[in-house]
Amino acid sequence: MTAASDCRTSSPSLARAEVRQLPVYNAGLSEDAVRAKYGLSRITKLGSNENPYGPSPVALGHWTDIASSLFRYPDASAEGLREELSRQTGIDTDHIVIGNGSEQIIRMICEAFLSPGERLVTVLPSFGLHLIWPQMMDARADAVPMTADASFDLSRLHQAVTSGPLKILMFSNPSNPIGCMMTGEAMQKLIDACPPETLIVIDEAYWEYARSNPDYADSLSILKNQSRPWMVLRTFSKAYGLAGLRVGYALTSDRGLTSIMTRVRDPFNSNSAALEMARLSLLDQDHMRETVEATLSEGTILKAALEERGYFIAQSYANFLFFDAREAAAPLAERLLREGVIVKPWKEKGYENWVRVSIGRPEDSQAFLQALDHVRAPLQTSAA
Repeated sequence: MTAASDCRTSSPSLARAEVRQLPVYNAGLSEDAVRAKYGLSRITKLGSNENPYGPSPVALGHWTDIASSLFRYPDASAEGLREELSRQTGIDTDHIVIGNGSEQIIRMICEAFLSPGERLVTVLPSFGLHLIWPQMMDARADAVPMTADASFDLSRLHQAVTSGPLKILMFSNPSNPIGCMMTGEAMQKLIDACPPETLIVIDEAYWEYARSNPDYADSLSILKNQSRPWMVLRTFSKAYGLAGLRVGYALTSDRGLTSIMTRVRDPFNSNSAALEMARLSLLDQDHMRETVEATLSEGTILKAALEERGYFIAQSYANFLFFDAREAAAPLAERLLREGVIVKPWKEKGYENWVRVSIGRPEDSQAFLQALDHVRAPLQTSAA
């Protein structure tokens, strides 16, 4: 070791204290990593809530044309995609923000609107970045636990949003990782309880899977009729099968919000292939609806199979199931990996026995169930 290296400043010490303390987001494992580690030929990937039926064939038919222009920079304004989103949502183009996945939009929201010490309210368990990015900004993130039956605790949420100054209310509907949904009546009451200056952020990554349910909250109708600033986040990673291209969007209440978000947005934050594939996918609603219906149908079958095995499964309106394994989830998930099945064990406090499994094709469900039967611990039943 040289004298120079002896004197070198420790790299982690250069980082802000808030960053040094951040947890690393659990992005899950890739098929290649599991295949290489365990020497497996077949992998069933059910850990990331992807659409197993893939992107629109219509959009894929244009892939060669898209690839021929990759030497050009993408349209920094994403005009074509925003125009199609405007046609389909009724939201003006200047109220639409495009992101490199909705994860980037969540980060942009926190960078733009949260100062140290300001408060954000969300739920627990949650999508990890709803907590990680506020912590990065040294803000206070109050996470309201779900109820014992794995649904929104509306009473405690009301208490949280009325207990003092509140900069942002942010949660997923349907919830990730649970899959439960908030009704329109409940959402209206919760928003009405927030201080007038609170920014309301509804993360609707799984909107396409829940929207046909008559009780599911029509967030845009609710939010348009109140004066608080708001954003609704959606993505092309789930129902549209474009997870690998990373494109999401926010619908906003006013041009002022869009302008602020643009100030913290990378100039070319979405690549040209993602922008065009997302636009073309919007034109093929039939494919999206067919894959959503197939997924929801398979989810009903998988839920019944898990219930037959004695598990409690949260009610889900998304493309995944969240169940109480009644044993430590991380070791169970590791044993499933050895069988070639990838699921996501939950790690948040109080949910260490819970597993989230994506809904795939029927053959994926069968592979998962066979592996689970092989590696799971016997369920203990209480005495009558």
